Amino acid sequence: MGHANAANLGRLLTQTARRVPGSIALVWGARAWSWAALDARVDRLAVALRDLGVGKGDRVLVHSRNTNAMFETMWACFKAGAVWVPTNFRLTPAEVTYLATSSRAVVMIRDAGFAGHAAAVRAASPHLRAVVAVGDAGPGEQDYETLLAGAVPPPPDHEAAVGYDDPCWFFYTSGTTGRPKAAVLTHGHMAFVVTNHLADLMPGTTEHDASLVVAPLSHGAGIHALAQVARGARSVLLAGEKFDPAEAWALVEEHRVSNMFTVPTILTALVRDPAVDRHDHASLRHVIYAGAPMYDADQQEALAKLGPCLVQYFGLGEVTGNITVLRPDQHVPDNAGSCGAPRTGMEVAILGEDGTRLPPDRIGEICVRGPAVFAGYFENDAANAKAFAGGWFHTGDLGRMDARGFLFITGRASDMFISGGSNVYPREAEEAILTHPAVAECAMVGMPHPKWGEAGIACVVPRPGMAVEEAAVLAHLRDRIARYKQPLRVVVWDALPKSGYGKVPKNLVKARLEAEGVGF
Repeated sequence: MGHANAANLGRLLTQTARRVPGSIALVWGARAWSWAALDARVDRLAVALRDLGVGKGDRVLVHSRNTNAMFETMWACFKAGAVWVPTNFRLTPAEVTYLATSSRAVVMIRDAGFAGHAAAVRAASPHLRAVVAVGDAGPGEQDYETLLAGAVPPPPDHEAAVGYDDPCWFFYTSGTTGRPKAAVLTHGHMAFVVTNHLADLMPGTTEHDASLVVAPLSHGAGIHALAQVARGARSVLLAGEKFDPAEAWALVEEHRVSNMFTVPTILTALVRDPAVDRHDHASLRHVIYAGAPMYDADQQEALAKLGPCLVQYFGLGEVTGNITVLRPDQHVPDNAGSCGAPRTGMEVAILGEDGTRLPPDRIGEICVRGPAVFAGYFENDAANAKAFAGGWFHTGDLGRMDARGFLFITGRASDMFISGGSNVYPREAEEAILTHPAVAECAMVGMPHPKWGEAGIACVVPRPGMAVEEAAVLAHLRDRIARYKQPLRVVVWDALPKSGYGKVPKNLVKARLEAEGVGF
């Protein structure tokens, strides 16, 4: 493609606002915005950014909870030809400062309550020209609404001219090792991703649909929202930053929500909340979960409660979510444990350590190529050389594909441990432990062992009102999986450590075990 011209991704909003101007675009708490109103606000913000000196390719850092402003900043950056650099709002000031300086952001837009984050960024970043605050601007900061009100609305078709390879979004990956890296997403590649999401995850989406946003817009939920805007479906935000299943189910009923993007831990919390039975959720057609594999027992529970509407996909920020999909009709026993088949237009292969393709059912590294693969990590040649070795993007995940092309993830390369010379993939033990009726959540990690090199410790969380003990879990596993795959110890916790995205990072589990002196 080289430097071929591309549609500015911001045109998705422009086109929808022209087609269905009076329809509802966004709902947040008691407020709602039509497509025409949202587009007009975005246009003013794009002008305001240009007035602040933001040029084509400049980075704009946005530190915000899910709000209308968070939504607006994405589209304004796209239209201005700038690069949207959203952060996970749970990050500390020091972490956000690293993102600001490594991206060389020229403007920071922050949500109310994050003055400390902005102060830290201002102190450390020589490139920053302005800080815009939503609601509580202090000295040296500009007020978001004042800025919008003062901007002169632009003429029609003011969107910046862009090339296929021009960046529009720095998607910071949490990364299992070292500092977060900016995955560069481009206007051209994102047009494919949006099309692919609509084709494979939620076919048939139109302006008659509604989407519930339960995850941070800074990451996967933001990509999901792009597809809603492209089709004119309304996005419904939760009122507060704390996830409340009862509120979520009330919104599903009120807005006849047809799709939502979530992660397995959140989906399981929704399914187990008593509110699920108090509200009509028959409108749900595509309940999409990704970000981590969902255990079979939890899947069955969700299917029993919600009906055949579960859509699983496997993807990383670097492939913008587009690796495999398991449709609702594919959630059948034959596919138990699978995260689905390759996404339309994408190729997935299991590669051995020498880079050659492995035959069906052999475990190796999951690698992928196709138009959804990102442009590379920003200014990180070493990481790019490793990630793109041999012409494939290397996910760092291990898995196998069956003869039909269905993928089964066995774990992250970094999760696997070697016990007594055998490779142990914690997921197998976790799946088995979760079939115990008293266990709600589970994570197993390999810890140093004097005899075996490493051995498994399983951390389990009991279901509310139930008790579970080490002996009972070990007895439950005895005939279910091979001895070498079983944990040697089981600890009972009231909760598992979770990342800002609701995942359970194994390094956090290990750190807590070490802190509590649990080992062999």
